[in-house]
Amino acid sequence: MASEHSPLLTPEQRQLVGSAVAGLALATIVALAFVAFVYGAQFVSAFSRVIWPLAVAGILSLILRPVVAFFETRLKIRRPVAVILLYGLFLLVVAALVFAFAPAIVAQLLDFAAYLPTLWQNSQTWGEQHFPEWLAMSRRYLDIPAVKHAVNGLTAQAQNFLGHLVPTFQQAGAGIFGFFGFFASVAVVPVYLFFFLLTDADPTRELPAHLPFLKPAQRADAVFLVREFLGILVAFFRGQMLIGLITGVLLATGFSVAGLRFGLVIGLVMGLLNIVPYLGSILGLSVVIPLALFQPGGGFGLVGGCLAVFAVMQAVEGWFLTPRIIGHQTGLHPVAIIVAIFFWGQALGGVLGMMLAVPLTAFVVTAWRLVRRKYFHSPDKAV
Repeated sequence: MASEHSPLLTPEQRQLVGSAVAGLALATIVALAFVAFVYGAQFVSAFSRVIWPLAVAGILSLILRPVVAFFETRLKIRRPVAVILLYGLFLLVVAALVFAFAPAIVAQLLDFAAYLPTLWQNSQTWGEQHFPEWLAMSRRYLDIPAVKHAVNGLTAQAQNFLGHLVPTFQQAGAGIFGFFGFFASVAVVPVYLFFFLLTDADPTRELPAHLPFLKPAQRADAVFLVREFLGILVAFFRGQMLIGLITGVLLATGFSVAGLRFGLVIGLVMGLLNIVPYLGSILGLSVVIPLALFQPGGGFGLVGGCLAVFAVMQAVEGWFLTPRIIGHQTGLHPVAIIVAIFFWGQALGGVLGMMLAVPLTAFVVTAWRLVRRKYFHSPDKAV
């Protein structure tokens, strides 16, 4: 009779079954999260033309909200008037910059576009003069079908990478409607921004009311994470825009003084593209080095001068500008930033993902730290 009342499973078997059920539940949660992420990324990529103007306007509104509040309180004016005043000041600054610098910038852009065939011809001539045996060997090997197929594959991959890097231009080249659609998306950003700036409410004020299905502690965690993400977003983009402006001006000045042709345009574009970390530096150096080497009067001395300008600017940015303007709020290693840029750029379909890569990654790290501290912390271990 004692055997009739014995448990079905031994304690070891119950522990094994419990571990298996817990592992299955964890695997199911991870799989559901992965499926949700994949479909969410596909949705964002498919509707990026609609989403990115809203995202840009939302980020700009978070950055400019303190300026509107300052006008509103110090000048004793209503908020719509303060927003209109901000727009008016912005137009005046843009007009002043256009009248002051646009002729030189446009002239250099046109000259640079016209100079590209000459630059390519100069590079070929220089290569034939200095490395004729390498060129002869490369031409001989390129006639082999297997090597030609590999080169064509690499070229296709490079074109695919550039397509992901600048999807808006790729889509704009698909037809006149795509071209006008891109500029329509740009033109609607100020409209979105105007209405976003009209409200002075905290974006997260009503968030707890929309999360009644969560427990109070979990609701507080969700609100905290959203506020933390918005804080990272504002700090990152406000800092990157200011740093990009400063570095662009300094690089343009340094390249021009060093004697680089089109240094004004190249330096400003490098600063502008550095809103996405390292993008301006990588693309800029890929243009600066050949141009400095093959332009009339150029050579290794000019290459060294341009690299010295870039190195000094990187030191100023890394040791002075970034710590004082952005600080260490993201807390990400440079390698993690590069990986995040490529990951989010691929996941979210190009420029939108690359721009949001650092804030999104910093947010994921912050969320993981919160979850690990609150839900995976063992009480018998010191923090």
